[in-house]
Amino acid sequence: MDREHPDSTPMAEFLRSARSRLTPQEAGLDDPSLGRRRVSGLRREELARLAGVSVDYYTRLEQGRSRSASAEVLDALATALHLDDAERSHLHVLARRRPGPARRRPRPQRVHAATWDLLETLQQTCRPGFVLGRRLDMLAHNQLAGRLITDFRALPAAERNQARFVFLDPHARELYRDWNRVAADTAAMLRLEAGRHPDDPALSALVGDLSIRSEEFRRFWSDNKVHRRTTGTKDYRHPLVGDLTVTYQALTPGDDPDQILFVYGTEPGSPSETSLRLLSQWSSAEADTRSVTAQRPGAPD
Repeated sequence: MDREHPDSTPMAEFLRSARSRLTPQEAGLDDPSLGRRRVSGLRREELARLAGVSVDYYTRLEQGRSRSASAEVLDALATALHLDDAERSHLHVLARRRPGPARRRPRPQRVHAATWDLLETLQQTCRPGFVLGRRLDMLAHNQLAGRLITDFRALPAAERNQARFVFLDPHARELYRDWNRVAADTAAMLRLEAGRHPDDPALSALVGDLSIRSEEFRRFWSDNKVHRRTTGTKDYRHPLVGDLTVTYQALTPGDDPDQILFVYGTEPGSPSETSLRLLSQWSSAEADTRSVTAQRPGAPD
C-alpha cells in the first residue's frame, strides 16, 4: 500500500506510476507555454484532458476514492498513457478487483507428460526449454536449460523459482550480461501475476520475502511496471562457454493458462550456436543419470 495514499488501491497506484513515467513530449504536449515543471511526468489535469474525462473524476480514481471505471474510460486512459497490450490488460484486471475472503492456496501445478516429451525433443535438437508456472515457479526444464541457467532440480522445492534465482542467487548477476534489465522484467512479470492472482497467499509471501532480502527488488517492484514475455532475445555470460545470445519464444502448453513454455534458440551459424552446441556436448558427456525423462517432479510445494 502507498504510504502517502493510505486508502489507495492497486489500480490507483498503477495509474500514478504510469502517469509519472509519461513526459509531456511523449504525450504530444510539447508546448512552450507549459512553463517550468516540478515533475517530469504528466499532471493529472493533462491526463484527464487527453483521456476525455473530468479532472475531478480522474483524481478520485487516482486517489482510490472511486473504485469503478467503465471499459471505455479504462481504454481512454490506457491510450492517453501509451500503455502497451500487457499494461492495458493489467489495468482492466485491476479495475475489476473487489475485496473478498482470503482464498486457499491453489493446488500444485503439474506438467503434462506431453510437455515433458517436448522438452526432451528440444534437448535433442540443442534447444534449452523450461516451463514457468504461477509466481514464476520453475516447474520443469530440460538438461540444457539447466546447464545454461541453473539446475533448479538440485534446489529445494520451495526455491525453484525464477524470481528467487534472479534476485537472490549471486550466480544470476554474473550470468546475465544485462542483469538490471532481466531483474526489472522479472519484477514486472511478477507484478502482472499479482494483478491476475491478487489473493494468492504464496505469491504475497514471495513478494514479501523478496522485498525484505533484495533492495533492487523493492526498487523495481515500486516502479509498478508490468511485463509479458512473448518473444525476444537474452544475453548470457556463461562461465563455461562465454558470451552468447539466445532468442526465445513463450508458448502456453496444454490447457493450463498459468503455465508458460519457453523455447530458446540461436542464430544459425553464429558463435552463439557454436557455444550452445558445445555446452550441450559437455552436458551429454557428463555421467549424469538424471535425464529429462527421469526427472519429472511435481510443482514446488
